[in-house]
Amino acid sequence: MTRRTTHVAALALAASLLAAGCSSSGEDGGDAGGLPAPKDPKAAAMAVAQTYMQAVKRQDWKTACPLKSRGLLGGTVEQCLASRTDGDPSPSPSGSGPEPAGAEQFKASDAVEVAAVGKHPAGFGVLVTQTGTEPGKPTETERVALRLVEEDGSWKVDQRERVRPQDMAREPDMSALVRALITAGGQ
Repeated sequence: MTRRTTHVAALALAASLLAAGCSSSGEDGGDAGGLPAPKDPKAAAMAVAQTYMQAVKRQDWKTACPLKSRGLLGGTVEQCLASRTDGDPSPSPSGSGPEPAGAEQFKASDAVEVAAVGKHPAGFGVLVTQTGTEPGKPTETERVALRLVEEDGSWKVDQRERVRPQDMAREPDMSALVRALITAGGQ
């Protein structure tokens, strides 16, 4: 091959690689070369928060443990499973029966940015609210503030703080409430 032919071939190859890499299919939710399309980080963090709390409520540690950050795990996923289930990663008998009416009514608030504090890196704070009704009992609402951090390319729960009624009374604004709880509990 002559130098000119080699140069033209290299340009043609570079142009074809550039055209393949610039495809917009990954941005519109389509397949981007076998990789998932990029997600909105807030929506992804909120989805993980909801999934995590549903799994915890059902005592489904096989789902909940891998959603914890290395900091919250305090070990490995396998150790988390063993400590929660005595080696059986399936939900416990109390969590495997039918859910009470309304038990799956989990709602994740909009994610708010939270700064790093103490041992916790910066990420998103999400308020997860679960309202459930058991037959013959009044409706109960449980609120938990979660810190979610990006770890190894996915969102993980790094901090969990229970929200008490007095917390709600002090900080009626959801964003301020989540930031206050996550910051205070992070030290």
